[in-house]
Amino acid sequence: MTPEATTPAASVVLHTIDAQAAHRAVGEAVQAAQAMGVRVNVAVVDASGVLAAFLRMPGAPLHSVEIAIDKAYTAVSFGLATSQWNEALQQHSVAVREGLVRRPRFVAFGGGLPVMENGQRIGGIGVSGGSEQEDEACARAGLAAIGLTA
Repeated sequence: MTPEATTPAASVVLHTIDAQAAHRAVGEAVQAAQAMGVRVNVAVVDASGVLAAFLRMPGAPLHSVEIAIDKAYTAVSFGLATSQWNEALQQHSVAVREGLVRRPRFVAFGGGLPVMENGQRIGGIGVSGGSEQEDEACARAGLAAIGLTA
């Protein structure tokens, strides 16, 4: 047996969304927003939470640029849709509830979804500019464009 065979690996395989899929997802989310008559910002982050694709519709709220990115970041961070945080936080102590919502980049309202493929979290998508329901619907349309669901 060689020494390499007994040494544990010092790395892991990380599955992450590719650039083409990220761009298709933001494009379809924007098309869904156009069909609804809302102007949004759409962000896709990779499995590490790094921005992979972004589109801003002309006239979308400026504050929503960072909110869309943070929704995607929150979704990939925990693998939970941002719309589910209100209910999820009720199951935790006051310290956890208050601590999490004060974290930078944490968003606890609708519009962010984890991007899952074959049980692996490969990214997150965040939409901001419409209502929570409109934002989430646009995010779901983005996932559907790459053959995935939330």
